Amino acid sequence: MTDRYKKLKSRIADHEIVILDGGIGSEMLRRGVTWEGHKVESEPDAIRSIHTDYIRAGADVVSTNTFQLACRSYMNHFADREHMRRIGASDLETRAPGLIREGVKRALEAREQTGKSDVCIAGAMTTLDWCFRPDMAPSTEDMRAEYCETIQAFKDGGADLMLFETFNSTKEARTALEAARDLRMPAWVGFVCDWKGRLLNGETMPEVAQGLAGMEPDVLLFNCAPVPDITLALRELSRHYHQPTGGYAHVGRFDPPDWMFTDEYPPDQYLAAGRGWTELGAQVIGGCCGTTPMHIEALKRGLPKVLPA
Repeated sequence: MTDRYKKLKSRIADHEIVILDGGIGSEMLRRGVTWEGHKVESEPDAIRSIHTDYIRAGADVVSTNTFQLACRSYMNHFADREHMRRIGASDLETRAPGLIREGVKRALEAREQTGKSDVCIAGAMTTLDWCFRPDMAPSTEDMRAEYCETIQAFKDGGADLMLFETFNSTKEARTALEAARDLRMPAWVGFVCDWKGRLLNGETMPEVAQGLAGMEPDVLLFNCAPVPDITLALRELSRHYHQPTGGYAHVGRFDPPDWMFTDEYPPDQYLAAGRGWTELGAQVIGGCCGTTPMHIEALKRGLPKVLPA
């Protein structure tokens, strides 16, 4: 655990509010850069500038532009790994770890550029298969090996913690958390919630608390869902779970493969939602797809410094 993260964890223990950054892929689109291929190598200035803007807006934690970066993301285009080796580009097995290290590097460069040395870099990683389809999860054995491989790349790159985001089941979250613990990497988990206060696989909040028992993340969050869904999930969770929590909602609509921007939840309105989350006990507040540095600046300016009594 880095000294930087120890300081952050101490702040959380003291019930301080911690600000997470906002959308990365959608912010790239807003600035005229397509998210396809992540662009951590081909558009380093654009990626670095997004991280820089979030840090200057007040983010205590910035997440890397590495969503869906894992070997399986490439392998799923083929029948199996051997088929990929037979007909795929020769670097596909090593491409994801290399891009992960580059993604972490862009965030590290932004931290250095801003001089905000206390900002933590979170290695952003979603489920190994499609995050909105819990039925597509690989076997536990495969998951364990692939999480260890991917987390190691984040650790080698210099990330302070793992941010497992847009997860859809406690089974996969627990597997990822076990791998992170084995590699001595602190970890947070962000779950996708539905409009009924459950996870996408149907797990209720009592089942979430039970499913993570003994392997709780340092912070449990909800993300990649509309504001009302995040609010409901946090309210339901607060009745059954008493560890640090947080939320970061999306603003807009998913228009595959890109993001559709809407005028719902401008920064001040998003801040009002964030205040409501802190009243439910959430300590880590940020933004998901469609949110911008302006949203994060509003949170930094307008949220309380510590949890309401």
